[in-house]
Amino acid sequence: MNQSLMGIAALFAAGAALAQAPAPAPASAPAAPNAPIVVAGTVADEASKAGLLARLRAVYGAERVVDQLSVGTVSTPANWNDYVQRLINPNLKMISRGQLKIDGNNVSLRGDVANETQRQQIAGDIAGSLNPTYTVNNGLRVAATQQGVLDAALADRIIEFESGKAALTPKGMEILDQMSEAMKKLNGIKVEVIGHTDNAGSRAGNLSLSQARAEAVKAYVTSRGINGDLIAVSGEGPDRPVADNRTIEGRARNRRIEFKVVQ
Repeated sequence: MNQSLMGIAALFAAGAALAQAPAPAPASAPAAPNAPIVVAGTVADEASKAGLLARLRAVYGAERVVDQLSVGTVSTPANWNDYVQRLINPNLKMISRGQLKIDGNNVSLRGDVANETQRQQIAGDIAGSLNPTYTVNNGLRVAATQQGVLDAALADRIIEFESGKAALTPKGMEILDQMSEAMKKLNGIKVEVIGHTDNAGSRAGNLSLSQARAEAVKAYVTSRGINGDLIAVSGEGPDRPVADNRTIEGRARNRRIEFKVVQ
């Protein structure tokens, strides 16, 4: 740490950290919701230390904050304490396996968030809390969720069947080969396969067809090494359209298979 500046490092939802903190845990490691919030480094005086700890305890709860701060001879940018107080806000609780490091007017933030919306929200909050003399290194990343693995593999594609039947086309099988590999990454997580249709024909017939197509998908991925006990199936027929059934394109989008992680 540059001893000419005030520096602190706070590690969120991890375990322990010093001013030169170790890298966060791998993205696959679970983060304990009540893990300690460790704050370490050097501040200029007892008042700065007390204010920082009070702010952390207000956001995270007194029982979670672990004080490893020391008081020493350091200089600070103008209004440094105020800016640090603004940075520590409740949105930081959206970060798992994270680290906020403030060294003078250099700010570094790392960790995992659930989605891009959260990442942008936190980045916006940080930018709005500081003046232009501060440099921010935003290392937040969107964690790969179990549902996200499936969504990325499907990539909004339609698993095709022969018209009016539950027989997969070669293109549908190709997509399911990729889905099978994605499902293997879920390590025993249960997945529901849901069949959907457009509204052409009778509702009873569409419910039956959507169920049969979901069963066909289960049979196919099972043949590719997926444990059938981890796959539930359902057919919802025309009841949950995602597009306008009055157009050819809309009906094509509604004839789909959905993969959903079962919580």
